[in-house]
Amino acid sequence: MKTIHNPWLKLREGICQEDYDLINRLQERCICEDQTTLKLELDYKLGVYSRTDCAGIRQINEFMYFNGHELIGYMGICEFGGPDTPLEVNGMVHPDYRRQGVFGTLNRLAMAEWRHRSPKSMLLLSDRKSEAGQAFIQGTRARYHHSEHEMYLRVDGPETYNDLKGITFRKATNADAWEIHRQNTIYFGDKVEEEEANDPSEGMILPEEEEKRGMTIYLAEADQQVIGKVHIQLSPGIGGIYGLGVLPEHRGKGYGRATLLKAIDKLKEANAGDIMLQVAVENANALRLYQSCGFVETSTMDYYELQ
Repeated sequence: MKTIHNPWLKLREGICQEDYDLINRLQERCICEDQTTLKLELDYKLGVYSRTDCAGIRQINEFMYFNGHELIGYMGICEFGGPDTPLEVNGMVHPDYRRQGVFGTLNRLAMAEWRHRSPKSMLLLSDRKSEAGQAFIQGTRARYHHSEHEMYLRVDGPETYNDLKGITFRKATNADAWEIHRQNTIYFGDKVEEEEANDPSEGMILPEEEEKRGMTIYLAEADQQVIGKVHIQLSPGIGGIYGLGVLPEHRGKGYGRATLLKAIDKLKEANAGDIMLQVAVENANALRLYQSCGFVETSTMDYYELQ
């Protein structure tokens, strides 16, 4: 264990490239040491912050703990979706500086920031295999919420893309914000408020803004009808598949598999190295679909809710 001689904190609304590099190096060190997974969303955060007006600090999302010039601890708040979507918090401490109160300090700052915001709930994240992370959460009043498997496409993957059921992808625009929100209510239980129905900019995902941050949303169509959607993201070397769903009236026709295969094809065209996705542990149908297309489970992330 190394002694902390010159501690100081850096608090930011978002991360710049320098922050990204420091946090990513710390993440690689922790993953190598602990053999567990972190969900920090650094690529998404870098894209968001680099494309917004950064004058002043409106909300603190990034909490960095330094010893001199060395970053030894980090905790980040992620905020996705509309006003009813919980905040997500994940963090880490350098293996050489643990058990010296670093994580506790970062957690107190993050909790104070949460209390200053609107009355959202907060999700604390921990890899199921992380003894330290699980023990810390058990010491809070957070209650278990859900778990997600992270899955990666095997190198061999699906060998054929012939079974695409005639579907096509159309890149979503801001005019499709309500349709995307409507589908999210069906697939993921997102709430729909009356003011959101009248004004798509109120608490909704705007596809053109998401694309600027690196997330492209496609509406899947068959016979000139929208049958579902998928979101894809390309980070350095890694392609991600998110938000995939098929409308209930179009299920049982192979459209889910076709949409997934077409999303994989899009990412391969963009030269993605690895391709990953996340699926709720209890979603057995989706899990079987992903496995049948060559995805394998690599880790399980547990989510605990504070209200």
